[in-house]
Amino acid sequence: MIWFILSFLASSALAILAYAQARNFVTRRLRYVDAVQSALAPWIAGALTAVVAIPLAAFLPLVGTGTALTLGLSVGLGVASGAKDVRNKLPGY
Repeated sequence: MIWFILSFLASSALAILAYAQARNFVTRRLRYVDAVQSALAPWIAGALTAVVAIPLAAFLPLVGTGTALTLGLSVGLGVASGAKDVRNKLPGY
């Protein structure tokens, strides 16, 4: 039971951190990149993150495939939220 709680806390913290970092990166660094504003950008970012994280999750003791998929989802949602923030702040979008 304790391992489940620890793994849940680790994946939750990782998902929150990944969401915040992806949103911040898109908002600050990719503000003027048009490709981020496409509808496919969050899907691509999330899928690539999950594909990279799945093999790494096999070697870590507390995380698994579900954590890797949650990480990909949180990055995709962070990219989508950051792109929406940029669209709302810039004139002409």
